[in-house]
Amino acid sequence: MHVTICKALILLLICHSAVGQRLFSDQKVHHLRIGDKPQWAEFPAASDGGQLALTFDAKPVPGAQSLFVRHYSVELEWIVTLNDQKLGKLSEDEKDMISFFEIPAGLLKEGQNTLQIAPAKKPAANVSNDIRISEIFIESRPVNEVLSEATLELEVRDGENKLIPSRITIADKNGVLMPLMAKPGQELAIRQGFVYTGNGKAMISLPAGTYRIFATRGFEYAVDSALVTLKPGDVLKKQFKIKREVATDGWVSSDTHIHTFTHSRHGDATDEERILTIAGEGIELPIITDHNLYADLNPAARKLGLNAFFTIVNGIEVTTPIGHFNMFPIDLNSPVIDHKISKWDELPVNVMKVGHVKGIILNHARDLHSNFRPFDPSRHIASAGMTLTGWKFPANAMEVINSGATQSDIMRLYDDWFGLLNRGYSVTPAGSTDTHTVSRFLLGQARTYIKTADQDPAKIDITHAIDQFTKGRVMVSYGLLTELVVNKDYASSDTVQVSGKEISVSIRVSGPGWTTADQVALYANGKKIRETKIANGQKPGLKWTATWNIPAPEHDVHLVAIAEGPGEVGPFWQIAKPYQPTSTTWIKKVMGSSGAVFVDADRDKSWSSAHTYAERLIRESKEDIALLVKKLAAFDEAVAIQAAAIWQEKGHSVESLVNENILKSASVSTKSGFRTFAKEYQLSLAKP
Repeated sequence: MHVTICKALILLLICHSAVGQRLFSDQKVHHLRIGDKPQWAEFPAASDGGQLALTFDAKPVPGAQSLFVRHYSVELEWIVTLNDQKLGKLSEDEKDMISFFEIPAGLLKEGQNTLQIAPAKKPAANVSNDIRISEIFIESRPVNEVLSEATLELEVRDGENKLIPSRITIADKNGVLMPLMAKPGQELAIRQGFVYTGNGKAMISLPAGTYRIFATRGFEYAVDSALVTLKPGDVLKKQFKIKREVATDGWVSSDTHIHTFTHSRHGDATDEERILTIAGEGIELPIITDHNLYADLNPAARKLGLNAFFTIVNGIEVTTPIGHFNMFPIDLNSPVIDHKISKWDELPVNVMKVGHVKGIILNHARDLHSNFRPFDPSRHIASAGMTLTGWKFPANAMEVINSGATQSDIMRLYDDWFGLLNRGYSVTPAGSTDTHTVSRFLLGQARTYIKTADQDPAKIDITHAIDQFTKGRVMVSYGLLTELVVNKDYASSDTVQVSGKEISVSIRVSGPGWTTADQVALYANGKKIRETKIANGQKPGLKWTATWNIPAPEHDVHLVAIAEGPGEVGPFWQIAKPYQPTSTTWIKKVMGSSGAVFVDADRDKSWSSAHTYAERLIRESKEDIALLVKKLAAFDEAVAIQAAAIWQEKGHSVESLVNENILKSASVSTKSGFRTFAKEYQLSLAKP
């Protein structure tokens, strides 16, 4: 197995006290699997089975006892039972962590006992989950006594020495997230290894041992950390100082996809806990989007006294049988938007009945929900931004990064977005988390920066911010921030008119000191046209900047800059595995992207999409394919793809064209465009 048992962890949790007694311990590594196929290549091809059953002898002690289980990669529901009595379930969280369970008095028997860890239910077809169980032990004391051995009194302050809302992460020396308990009388959101504090203070208890403590406040701030060793009875006071490292003046941070358990009844975050996570991650414009209902979190913000740190936008996730759409702003007194639709064309009609809505985001377009995947190859030609259902795209934005539903290929949703822009849709890219939980998916890990006044987070002009969002004046951050300016003055959503043979492209890549940028690329109409490696990309703040003078395009294009870096950050900011993976392997990355800048290269004082050009060329060629191919020689691959899409829509076969001699004389970009479309179109026919 690719795992080394951490004996230090066993000593940490088992040998921590003279008053505690170990009643049972299992130090083996167990690889369990739901489903018939491996989920991840990091696990062995063969598992140890679909459930774990350990039989052991024990000598009971009076009162309740406690069970501790270390687990990794838990994505589905696994139930823990002792002697056929349910104790609870493993935390549904793929991070390496320890779950704890109270064993009621009298349940542990003299003689033989059986501990079982098994799936809660039979999985659906094609569903799998590989998990690792690596340490199990039963302690003679109840949970609250084990977790009360030592106390931490922590403070987190900003660069001006002010107490600040923040997140504290506590792990052992190997990065395993530890069980924690809050002292009474505090407003905290606490889970294994994570503590959110609204006032910068937290008093927590935990088993004696050695820990690494991290303090941070989301993407814009540094991380401060300390290694501490606690003995039973210790009370340790520790102060952390975190400075803002990423300059975002004139931009507000937004998470456009936020849930609560209180309203959605899914996940674990209450209204108050959600407010603590918003403040603790430094999100200034949170958009609340519970499923098919309106949720007002302003009362919870006022109750906690945290409404000075953000401006809440009321929204909704309209969860239809044919896709999920976040919509905002919402008048809480208006009727709930009807989600019962059978085609996308019905959605705008239902929205119009309610009014007020300005922003509509298509969520997780590549994920399957209710047996429907919006951008499934059977109904959507991604390279062309073309629906095969005949429906019109009903949104003005789409998620390009959803950190709670990541893709195996981090560029997959970006490519989908490029295709829509080339089709002629005006679509804003969005970064969000889709989080229903306190810590499984960190709120604000993926976020959208909107160009609007940010001097007072409590008084953000919602109308202006949403107007800027729908216009595309945004950047998307997933550990990095990438800003693109063309010809010194033109940024995201702007149209720049070409006046010479070159255009200047200025790119700035920023991020905290705990992320690294190692490359940046420039895309024109979705095609990478230039890239470079970034040296010393780990420094805080501005990591890299440059201005490139590139040849002016022959025709109108959209430009987007994307920076990337390695995704192994640390236990305080772990990147989730792909939600519905298409591969057993994947590469963790951080990323930051600009919005689109539109280049008017043909100098007609307006911007034309690739689809607009393709329509004109087909019209001018009067459907003479030889003439069309000749005219396409002056255009890029995106225009060729759109021409192929229109050709197919007119009843012609693009596949047959690819095999005919007529394309032999075509330009490289024309051949590539037609072949790309033909391949995707054939794939659509092969899907059920």
